[in-house]
Amino acid sequence: MNNYLIYYLLITLSIIVNSCSEGFKEEYSKYSLVLKEVTAITTPTNDTTPDYTFSSTESGTITYGGSCSSSTTSVISGNNTITLNTLSVGPYADCTITVSITVTTNKSVTNLSDSLTITPFTVSSSDDSSSDDSSSSGSGVFVVVGGSGNILRSTDNGSSWDNATSRTGSSLWGVVFGNNTFVAVGGSVNISRSTDNGSSWDNVTHAGTNLSAGDVSFGNNTFVAVGYSGSIERSTDNGTNWASVDSGTGKNLFGVTFGNNTFVAVGRDGNILRSTDNGLSWDNATSPTGTRLRGVTFGNNTFVGSGDSGNILRSTDNGSSWDNASSPTNSKTIWDIGFGNNTFVGVTQSGYIVRSTDNGSSFSLVNPGVNHLTDVSFGNNTFVAVSSVDGVIIRSTDNGSNWASVWSSVDLGTTETLRGVAF
Repeated sequence: MNNYLIYYLLITLSIIVNSCSEGFKEEYSKYSLVLKEVTAITTPTNDTTPDYTFSSTESGTITYGGSCSSSTTSVISGNNTITLNTLSVGPYADCTITVSITVTTNKSVTNLSDSLTITPFTVSSSDDSSSDDSSSSGSGVFVVVGGSGNILRSTDNGSSWDNATSRTGSSLWGVVFGNNTFVAVGGSVNISRSTDNGSSWDNVTHAGTNLSAGDVSFGNNTFVAVGYSGSIERSTDNGTNWASVDSGTGKNLFGVTFGNNTFVAVGRDGNILRSTDNGLSWDNATSPTGTRLRGVTFGNNTFVGSGDSGNILRSTDNGSSWDNASSPTNSKTIWDIGFGNNTFVGVTQSGYIVRSTDNGSSFSLVNPGVNHLTDVSFGNNTFVAVSSVDGVIIRSTDNGSNWASVWSSVDLGTTETLRGVAF
């Protein structure tokens, strides 16, 4: 008799459990969280803050993975359009979004989520380019400029290099790409441009200021060049004609970049200038250092500048205010700095690399084993740096952790001085 009773109780308990289980299933079947892509990002795109549209069957919170992020934190049921945070030039194949919801019934609480991988896309050269160091040639061309008007180009991500036809014998210090045009500056009155991916170059007439030891950047259909004695010139016709503008300073300017509709120039005595009207007018920004600044770049909504005595500083409010960042050296001049793949990379006088993966807050030191690096650029997941000693070109395909020498003028029996590089 007891056995029958136990058997009866087990059957009854099983019926109750199954009934509850079915009840749970019925409750949760009301919720089906599915994400689908609606409008992919055009590729290549010139927009460094592209929109992306996807649909969600439920409202919830959104998180981001890979190389992309956005300020949007919640979604609705139906179509959602998010704007990605500022991206550097290059390919993006690892961007994901995940939507999560918490379902509460009268029986339990559970979490549901679904993820979606954004269709791979590439950010190319842009009117809103994130920095002069990451402006893209669209066809994967690196260009290096240097002493005596030397110009080299690479069409295989910096693996091999050929001489390009130069029309000047004067030193070239800075180079940038924008609107299918390379522009190089240097010497006392030298500006050269190329409209065929750096194969051939012509000299252009400009306002005649001294752009020695200067730099050039591109943004919002405008080229801006800087140099000695506060010289600033700008061109709005792809570098054909140039006009001088008042910088408000007589101090030498060595670096210039563009980001978030703002040009920033740096120079002697820690001088920092910024322009929000495409280089027409300039204001002084408060600098945390009186030491000479050599280079500046932009990435991830952050401006980062570098200079003598290992100085590194950063701004997260479009160059209005600046703070000192942690530097791994206080004895090496950091001649220039670039950005790519969420990594800031700087180059120093004694051939060292400084790099940051925390948005420029702190930097570590890397020794690639070369002399006196003067400039660095990023494109196609590759950093390329150049040396003014022995004419060495080095490259890194792992975000600046390891470097390999790919070209040296010594091997050719010459002593070419290389000073600037762009992609």
